[in-house]
Amino acid sequence: MAYDIATDTGTHTEADLRKAAAAPGILNQVALGYSAFIDRNRAVSATRLTVFPMRPDAVLDAAQLLAAVAEVWPATGGRVSLNVVSETLLQDLLRAGMAENLMVEVPAFMAADPDQSDALCALHASGSTLLLKGRPLRELPRAVLPCFKYSIIDLSDDRRVADSSAPAGVLRSMPHVQSGVRTVVEMEASFARGAHAVLGWPIDDAVKASGSRASTAASGMQIIVELIRQVDTEAAIEKLENTLKRDPTLAFKLLRYINSPAFGLRVEVSSFRHAIMLLGYQRLKRWLALLLATASKDVNLKPVMFAAVRRGLLMEELARGTGDEEMRSEMFICGVFSLLDRMFQQPFEALLDTIPVPERVRQTLVDGAGPFQPYMDVVRAAESESLFDFREAAERLMMGVGEINRAQLRAAMAASSLE
Repeated sequence: MAYDIATDTGTHTEADLRKAAAAPGILNQVALGYSAFIDRNRAVSATRLTVFPMRPDAVLDAAQLLAAVAEVWPATGGRVSLNVVSETLLQDLLRAGMAENLMVEVPAFMAADPDQSDALCALHASGSTLLLKGRPLRELPRAVLPCFKYSIIDLSDDRRVADSSAPAGVLRSMPHVQSGVRTVVEMEASFARGAHAVLGWPIDDAVKASGSRASTAASGMQIIVELIRQVDTEAAIEKLENTLKRDPTLAFKLLRYINSPAFGLRVEVSSFRHAIMLLGYQRLKRWLALLLATASKDVNLKPVMFAAVRRGLLMEELARGTGDEEMRSEMFICGVFSLLDRMFQQPFEALLDTIPVPERVRQTLVDGAGPFQPYMDVVRAAESESLFDFREAAERLMMGVGEINRAQLRAAMAASSLE
């Protein structure tokens, strides 16, 4: 089964990437976090973008936020849900014109406020998708209730967890999205309780594979590992081609990645030999790392694979300002490999004995140390959608919030072009 890296956005050009680098001033005033909407097919159907003001008294421009978002998720692209943790900014957004691919999360207390009814009804009438976040403490205005397509119920606040027959009150007829999902087990349980989708990164554990499944996974990655070793030693092209011929599907997938807009080549690569001649061994290694991280055929691990790709792209973007191409390449591999232990049910010490990686990557993944670790902390803070963790990680890395936010948007844009 082929795995599509992203299903929530379209492709972007180099010009788009340059625009994102010049995103407006609001990116210096907020902290961004991101997570995924995962549907019942375990595909990522949309991205959630969480926006925290860095200062509670900051005056934030809704138009600038919409402009920054539109650079990554244009109206004709994939879906994105805005989770804005600023009441004044959210009120401004509710009164702004928004593209149809944007969804807006409205806290239950705002949805129950009669003063917001006109804005919510107007947005709904214009075709915008509204999501009700949290459980209302009082009944919503009658005109407002039909405006919401889904409710977002956090796992910790879901009455169905304790009692599947518990009434859902005002939400009983509204399809729900389960937020706060952090493990594959939680994801499966949420779908079993009737969730339309889950919201979060199910990466805190993985399915405990049986011996047969583990053997299948090991077999599926064997050829890729062998290719990585051969590229690492710069083996002859004929030897690499002979290895790749053992898996024609793998050859097709590799060429698809290399020819994607994210790679930025101006000519089409038509063969593996052509790829090696054009790219060289070191640049090819990163795409073999990408193949390895998406090699699992376990449908429950599709969101984990998506998270691994996002990590690699963000790690690479965080290193963009260093001007060190070798470092950027290694950080990409570090991010992409950072969830392999969950995917293949092996500790990094054992995995990396069979897969050659640079020493700085090994230090991060095995020891949780080394020069790449502060970058990995920033990635995890963005995934956790925690302002406290974001501030702490940014300070340790000594990188400005605007620079981190721009890296996040560039990474999201690159992920979309790998679809």
